Amino acid sequence: MTDNVSIILARSGSKGIPQKNIKQFCGKPLVAWTIEHSLSSEKIDSVWVSSDCPNILALSETYGAGAILRPPELSGDEASSESGWLHAVRFLEANGHDVGLILAPQCTSPVRDRTDFDRAITYFQKNKFDSLFSATLVTDFNIWRRDQNNKLNSFTYDYKNRDRRQEKPAQWHENGSFWIFTPSILSEENNRLGGNIGIFQMEHWKSFQIDDPADFAFCETIMKQYLSKQLPPLPT
Repeated sequence: MTDNVSIILARSGSKGIPQKNIKQFCGKPLVAWTIEHSLSSEKIDSVWVSSDCPNILALSETYGAGAILRPPELSGDEASSESGWLHAVRFLEANGHDVGLILAPQCTSPVRDRTDFDRAITYFQKNKFDSLFSATLVTDFNIWRRDQNNKLNSFTYDYKNRDRRQEKPAQWHENGSFWIFTPSILSEENNRLGGNIGIFQMEHWKSFQIDDPADFAFCETIMKQYLSKQLPPLPT
């Protein structure tokens, strides 16, 4: 039998918020929320934190996660998340784990329901996806950007022929809460996404991330307001 593993990347460096991953959020270190979400999943066999910081790893172990020490060359600002996940998979395989599925949650996106991971994995397996990303349905998203001549252009729509919201096709915002993929997709594509790609749609309030200091208070407010709400039963 293969293992479904949760691999949480939590490096020490953060330009915007020093020691962001262990900063207090709703009474716990930020990384602890994602560890606990992963541990509460009935579909996950083991939970691991990959970090270059011994303090983060020691703290993660107190919350029940396994520790993977990531080398400095895979922990800088230029290092990709894919390199961190690949390193973790090789570590796990070298230590006797036959990894079949990887849940890759982002610990800077703590605003989720405890059942999200189980529902997403069930959906992933039922539809035989190779990879999946969490997303929010965007009904009306009009983006402008400047071209090389500094002229403003309506990038995602034609402002001269503005469609009604009801007439626009469905579109999704990749919200960064988590991804699911197989080791083969990760190694062959060197990417978290590839093959038959699925979308796990989440509520809009679960789309907010912690990227700067002001986000902590904002996301804490959302967490306290919505966490008590229950989602529908898991699909069978």
